[in-house]
Amino acid sequence: MFDVAISQLTAPRLDLERELALATAAGFDAISLWRPKLSDLGLGAVASALACAGVRVSSLQWAGGFTAGDGRSFAESVEDAVEAIAAARLLAAPVLVVHSGCRGGHTRAHAARLVRDALETLAPVARRAGVTLALRPIHAAVAPGCSLLTGLADAIDLVEQVGDPAVGLAVDLWQFADAADAGDRLPRLAEIAAVVQVADRHGPPSPDADRLPAGRGGLPLETLLGDLVRYGYQGDFEFDPVGELVESLGHEAVLRETARTAETWLGRAAAECTAETCLSPPRTLHRRGEAAGVGSRRSQASSQTVSRG
Repeated sequence: MFDVAISQLTAPRLDLERELALATAAGFDAISLWRPKLSDLGLGAVASALACAGVRVSSLQWAGGFTAGDGRSFAESVEDAVEAIAAARLLAAPVLVVHSGCRGGHTRAHAARLVRDALETLAPVARRAGVTLALRPIHAAVAPGCSLLTGLADAIDLVEQVGDPAVGLAVDLWQFADAADAGDRLPRLAEIAAVVQVADRHGPPSPDADRLPAGRGGLPLETLLGDLVRYGYQGDFEFDPVGELVESLGHEAVLRETARTAETWLGRAAAECTAETCLSPPRTLHRRGEAAGVGSRRSQASSQTVSRG
């Protein structure tokens, strides 16, 4: 389906060949890749498997931790990010998701300066590779102390300070869909978001809350996706449900359900998007295997445990 992807994080124990087979059978033609799962196969083998399956990469996750809170130095984190950019380029991934890291014993101002310095150093490298760095804020309630950036405003401010088109945002609606300022910030988010991650939930975000399949919780996801389309968002929507419900339903069933939901929601958004109400041309959605009226609007050019956040 056009501009819709599924994340490897939905099934961390599946091998790549099986993941690609299930994703394409459900109708997905794009996948978000997780760096730890690539290390066993090697980038060449991954690129070959993707090409054989006819699946593109929506993003590569992740690099960062520039504040030395995870035990690596600033220089080591930047070097790792350079390697991740090279991997993204090889895999034709247009986006590399980047995490700031925690305060790491620094003052907040110094930690923010480290992150900004890293992004300013990496932006030219990413730009030459045809990759956008997508800075991902993490809600303080989800992973306390793991990120300097705990709100949309903080992340937007930092991206604007860097002021480079190779640096944007990764917006996780599971974390921020019901944030008090989310609605007011949608026009700006649509402009600078490089990727939007989609999962549902009941109640407030927390470390123990599942990332439910879209439509299974209480978040206004369909409305937000439609609004982002109308405001001119140009990236992929990556669906990444994780948790007990996904395991009980089975990965294959979740993929089919997610594909139907995405097609319905974004199909409605495209139908409602007219020249008078939208800042970009309406999306065209198509099932994998059908003739596509248009191509993707995207240019093609670490070791962490899976977290619900």
